[in-house]
Amino acid sequence: MRNKQNKHLGIEIDPELHYKLHYISKYEGRSANAQILYLIRQCIKEFEKSEGVIQLPDLTQTEKQKADGQH
Repeated sequence: MRNKQNKHLGIEIDPELHYKLHYISKYEGRSANAQILYLIRQCIKEFEKSEGVIQLPDLTQTEKQKADGQH
């Protein structure tokens, strides 16, 4: 079941990259979406390992700003 709080990210990729993503995903036993999420998490993990943990904003305040039309 989809989490309504999750954000949607649409991307365009060239056919070669698309094919290779699906090839690797199948090899790893993941869907293409799961493979992309895995790679994003690995990237964040490596970044935070070298640069420090990324602090999340107060989501309540962020949602207030969105409601007020601020970013």
